Amino acid sequence: MRIAELSRQSGVPVPTIKYYLREGLLPPGELTSPNQASYGEAHLRRLRLIRALIDLGQVPVARVKEILEGLDSDELPLHDQIGRAHRAITPARTPTAGTEERTAAADQVRDLIARRGWKVEPDAPALTTLIETIAALRTLDQNHLADFLDSYADAVEKFTALEVAAVTARTNPDQIAESVVIGTILGETLIASLRLLAQESISADRWKD
Repeated sequence: MRIAELSRQSGVPVPTIKYYLREGLLPPGELTSPNQASYGEAHLRRLRLIRALIDLGQVPVARVKEILEGLDSDELPLHDQIGRAHRAITPARTPTAGTEERTAAADQVRDLIARRGWKVEPDAPALTTLIETIAALRTLDQNHLADFLDSYADAVEKFTALEVAAVTARTNPDQIAESVVIGTILGETLIASLRLLAQESISADRWKD
C-alpha cells in the first residue's frame, strides 16, 4: 500500500508517519520509484503498536524507539527486552520524603522481596519508585496504605502469573517478545483503569445517597 493508504488504515496522519520514518521507529517501505514506497501489513502492525505505546502508554518517542530496537534485535534476550520496557514506563522520581521515612520504606521493600523470593535487580527502576511511594505515604501520615504492601503483592502476583502464562502459550519468539512488551506497558493502563472503576463503584455503594 502507499503511504496515504497506510495513513487511512492506521488513522495516523501522513506527516506523523513520515516523522516516525525519519526517527527510525517505523522501518522504511520498499521503493517502487525514486519518490514512492510501498508498505505492508508489518508496517501497519508496527504503526499501531507505536501509537498504542505513545497514546495509551504515554511512553516518550525516544523510549519507544529504544523498546522497538529491542524487539527487532536478534541478540537481546527476552528478559532484557522486558527490562527495556520497564525502564520506558518508569520515570525518574524526585525524592519528596525525609531520610528517616525513606530508610524505613527501603527496609520494608527489601523484606517484602526477600519473603516472596522475588528475583529483582538492585537498579530496577520500579524498586526506587516503590520505595519513594511508601516513604511518601508515611510522610503524609497514610501508614495504613503502606501496611497493605503484602496484600498488594498477593494480588499482583496472581494476575502477573496469568499474564505470563498467556504470553508463553505463543510459539513464535517474536510474538512472545511483542506480547510481553505490550502487556507490560499497556497492562499498567489496564490495571489503573480497573482500579479507578472499582474505587468508584465501592465508594458509590458506601457513601452515595
